[in-house]
Amino acid sequence: MEHSSYSTLWIGFASVVGVWLVTVVTPGPNFLAAAHAALAQSRRAGLLVSLGIMIGTFLWAAVSLAGLGLLFQNAQWLYHLIRIAGAIYLVVVGIRMMAARSAPASPGQVPSGPGIGFRALRRGLLTDLSNPKAAAFFTSLFAVAVPPSAPFWYDALIVSTVVVMAGGWYAIVAVTVTMPRIARAYAKAERAILRVAGAVFIGFGIKLAAER
Repeated sequence: MEHSSYSTLWIGFASVVGVWLVTVVTPGPNFLAAAHAALAQSRRAGLLVSLGIMIGTFLWAAVSLAGLGLLFQNAQWLYHLIRIAGAIYLVVVGIRMMAARSAPASPGQVPSGPGIGFRALRRGLLTDLSNPKAAAFFTSLFAVAVPPSAPFWYDALIVSTVVVMAGGWYAIVAVTVTMPRIARAYAKAERAILRVAGAVFIGFGIKLAAER
């Protein structure tokens, strides 16, 4: 491969990293899911939610690179079906948050078993997969950054990078919010925080359902 081609690849790679970094750190359902699991259940639960988000990010990025965005354009019914299902999921999660009882007094130290761990992993995965706009986002981003002639190692590097960035950020969130000072502050205002977080989830769900 010529030097100019390599330069094009690395410029595209830097563009993906920059755009994705801004996207990931912007608070949204994934952020709330990781933080809520860590605070209301345990740090381990928050990290498992982060792992679920990583898996969801991998799926969206990989299938977008394979042409899912184009499939959604040609099969609008499939896009709308996933969009409505995702919206319903976010609204249900929001309602459950608002109706949840208070957690034990020491967030981040709640015992967790295999069932709780699986539910946390599933929560992260489903929260990330609830937004089919991710396919359009990745498709647009990759269309600019990944030339059709790009080698397989470059495709793998791009997908791996966005996955690690997502998982790493939400893992940092899960660890940070369970630090003693933050955990104590959460315990004092848990009901209000849950209501606000639940309302935000419901808002995201309604917004997703209303979009075309």
